[in-house]
Amino acid sequence: MITKRTILSLFVIFFFSLSNAQVSLLEQMPKGSTPEEIGSKLGRHFVSGKRMTWGGKWIHYAEVCTWYGALKFAQAANDVELIKLLQEKFEPLFTIENNYVPIMNHVDLNMFGCLPLELYQITKDKRYLELGLPYADTQWEVPEDAKPEEKAWDKKGFSWQTRLWIDDMYMITIVQSQAYKITGDKKYIDRSAKEMVLYLDELQRPNGLFYHAPDVPFYWARGNGWMAAGMTELLRFLPQDHANYARILEGFQTMMKSLKSYQRPDGTWNQLIDEPDFWVETSGSAMFTYAFITGVKHGWLDAEEYAPAARKAWLALIPYINEQGDISEVCVGTNKKNDKQYYYDRPRITGDYHGQAPFLWCAFALKEKVED
Repeated sequence: MITKRTILSLFVIFFFSLSNAQVSLLEQMPKGSTPEEIGSKLGRHFVSGKRMTWGGKWIHYAEVCTWYGALKFAQAANDVELIKLLQEKFEPLFTIENNYVPIMNHVDLNMFGCLPLELYQITKDKRYLELGLPYADTQWEVPEDAKPEEKAWDKKGFSWQTRLWIDDMYMITIVQSQAYKITGDKKYIDRSAKEMVLYLDELQRPNGLFYHAPDVPFYWARGNGWMAAGMTELLRFLPQDHANYARILEGFQTMMKSLKSYQRPDGTWNQLIDEPDFWVETSGSAMFTYAFITGVKHGWLDAEEYAPAARKAWLALIPYINEQGDISEVCVGTNKKNDKQYYYDRPRITGDYHGQAPFLWCAFALKEKVED
């Protein structure tokens, strides 16, 4: 006799089998598209890559993001050789290349701290901790020459580096979350969460996406990509019983739902997300793919709905990698402008770290082992 309990048990088994089958879509990639192949190729290509500077002086945040992504992939893949190569690439920053180490007076410069903090977690070499932690601390330490609006943000409990630019939500969360992971000090994760809620409340549109700026009503792909990746990084570390967890998860899920509705049939996204006649932009597309993959693996997104979309996106991005390991169709650095044609006309380049980085994040996310 089949009881109600038996039927319920069978339903639960079926549901979890279906979910596991969907997640397995992210674990079985065709030859030439596996995260091991792509991550190794891009990671080693970065090791010998050129320096990218900010203002001609300091390491650019896009290079830091690529370096960080290569390290995360190397750990997930247990690629000891690549970890060693990436560590050796960093070593001159302690000595003959220390002039490239960024100062701590801007959100795009302070994010550098995530890189030595990641290396500290790998090596336990305190030089990395001593170098990296001040970048997290100084995001909340107001300098004497701070502008009035910067001091005003501080008085409200936010970082003095607050600008309400959506890319801030990667630059701030990545270094603060790393500091929390290493020290266990709740102030770092509380800062990130409070800042994220501010940006969600102020900038997220009803459809879940984000204008490039409040006065520029266009959904630029990479700008939205920074927000997607920033929420992804924060949710990795934010305790589920945190006061702001539900709000941030809601913001993430709302954005992912909208992104899925705008995903092209081939799996990518356009330079302006909601403009079907615009061209495919790979850096934003890879950032969205990273958020999809991680959301599925951590259970923030429904596997049945999002795993196929994540797989389609990853496989669609592979052809944009050339033989040398450079990604094409990457939009150049782009300031805001209230002109749709301006976004269509932005130059597209190959091998820029804005694109290399999120491809490595995806390779890491596909390899990541997530505990139940």
